[in-house]
Amino acid sequence: MLSLLRPRTGALRLGRASQRLSSMITETELLKLLAEVESFRVARTRSVDKTDKFAQAICAFANDMAGSGLPGYLLIGADDQTGAPIGLRVTDQLLQNLTSLAANGNILPAPALIAHRMTLSSGLGEIAVVEVQPSNPPPVRYKGQAWIRRGPAKGIANESEEKILIERRTAAARSFDAQPCVGASLSDLALDLFTSTYRPQAIDARTIAENNRPIENQLASLRFFALGRNVPTYAGLILFAKDLLDWLPNAYVQFVHFNGTDMSADPLAEKRFQGDLPSVIRDLNAFVSLITSTRPERGSSL
Repeated sequence: MLSLLRPRTGALRLGRASQRLSSMITETELLKLLAEVESFRVARTRSVDKTDKFAQAICAFANDMAGSGLPGYLLIGADDQTGAPIGLRVTDQLLQNLTSLAANGNILPAPALIAHRMTLSSGLGEIAVVEVQPSNPPPVRYKGQAWIRRGPAKGIANESEEKILIERRTAAARSFDAQPCVGASLSDLALDLFTSTYRPQAIDARTIAENNRPIENQLASLRFFALGRNVPTYAGLILFAKDLLDWLPNAYVQFVHFNGTDMSADPLAEKRFQGDLPSVIRDLNAFVSLITSTRPERGSSL
């Protein structure tokens, strides 16, 4: 039986992704954002209960009209005009309300965001920081409307702007294996598998000898690495991951010998093949050769 390849939805997979997102910005970076004027990546507000305003800002950041590929920041607890902290105390309830905006069904497709509390060391209070990642399949809509930021101001996308977002969605459409695996890194790949096994068969020796590009660029040229996110693609993990089950928990092949003609019978033997795809194929070939008997061929010209 071949198990389906599905991204992990459990604690480990989400834990690694959340760990990367939760690094967010430092206090120094936050103070810089507060001191500067609002932009297509930054929105500030004194309000703590204007759900519509928060959701519109999140939707606009997710649409990333500027095409920067960078996260947007909603900063709650600062003056809208000057950016000065207002001495807010960020409650757990406020953070829960902010994170729920991505999952209540009003913003579709649901954006990737994380909210956390930043306590200012200067004693000026706290800021609720919401980091919103650009959406891979724009346009993102809040209650059916596609919100965007045109510099420091937000608004509903007009027909031409929405067309740009739709074209971007079409251009970004990728098969599962070509999508970036957010949370993974170059260190999760066994690079010797790529350089000594795959690369010599995929690229001629002369090109390899003349290639002085970084290993990330070499992987990206074969769609095994997403340079924009600086993470491997799922194809790169399937072929070269040190521990593939860490990212795709069902990525293995299982052989079961049943005591009967269907899968309801009692199993007599079981063997699982897991690891990077080249190793799995090699082990499968050896196993199949071992358990299958060779029958003599008929003496025929065919």
